Amino acid sequence: MPDTAVSFADTTVPSGISSVVDDTLRSLRISGSLLLRETYAPPWSIAIPASGQLTSLLGIAASVHVVAFHLVEFGHCTITGADGVEVLLTAGEMAICFGGTAHRISEGKTAKSQPVEELLAGCPNLRRPDLVDSPAGTSLLCGVFMLHHTPFNPLVAALPPLLRASLSRPGELHNLSGVARLMTDEMNRNALGGGYVVDRLLEVLCAEAVRAHIEAAPHREASWFRGIKDPVIGRAIAAIHAAPGADWTVQRLSSDVAMSPSRFAARFSEALGDSPMSYATKWRMNVACRELAGTQQGVEQIAARVGYESLAAFSRTFKKHVGISPAAWRTRERQTTT
Repeated sequence: MPDTAVSFADTTVPSGISSVVDDTLRSLRISGSLLLRETYAPPWSIAIPASGQLTSLLGIAASVHVVAFHLVEFGHCTITGADGVEVLLTAGEMAICFGGTAHRISEGKTAKSQPVEELLAGCPNLRRPDLVDSPAGTSLLCGVFMLHHTPFNPLVAALPPLLRASLSRPGELHNLSGVARLMTDEMNRNALGGGYVVDRLLEVLCAEAVRAHIEAAPHREASWFRGIKDPVIGRAIAAIHAAPGADWTVQRLSSDVAMSPSRFAARFSEALGDSPMSYATKWRMNVACRELAGTQQGVEQIAARVGYESLAAFSRTFKKHVGISPAAWRTRERQTTT
């Protein structure tokens, strides 16, 4: 296999975390779209469909993972999932529904939810404070984030179905409150090019919410977040991401972090809940999927890029993890994006 690895023995923990998070975020090509900015007087309720329905409703390619988000400017609301679990959001909090399931946002008791499709189609907001005899209740910013190339992305797999973030909670690794303030200021200014700027800030808002979650993620549970924070395992993960086509083995990875193979493998599995070589293979499949979808390179070239000297070996591994051959996957992806 091609040997393009670099030694990360002297890499510091912060830079190791940063490079890996950069890699996974960049590969998602996040984009955002603001759908609603409204004020509602209680009682009110809005039904948000599942990710697949949102994709179709907004005319987005089926290969893109669409997730809804809700940010409370003032007041409060409750998010109720399909399983009946309720999450209260108060002023200065936001939720991103990475799980992609249908849900409802509401305040107070109401018998029927207004489908978000009606609001997007231009139907009136029947619960606006100036239309009902009720004080102002809740002001919401609602929209979607579009995530590309989500299969085999360890960041996406590690995120909770509903990520809740506070804009007022300071952090060393994120500036969530600053980005949200810039975005709302831009919307209030109504200046030339404001829509473009807001869309770009939405991308950053999603990234900042993810960084805030990474910073607060517990160290005790096995997860990708625990792994990248581990000073030893984080360096090994950074090495895999820096050179997915390298001839990775447990022996080589453990040597790079100055640890015995058995101790390294055990520590890696304990931190991530996955083996080193399984992780390397999954990241190679993520890179391969992106290359197949976004480049004109031949399948054999892509196989070599992700560490397979034999096209047959690459095709077997790809089909095992993805379910179809690389060529068939490329054809399908191009058909869904046209």
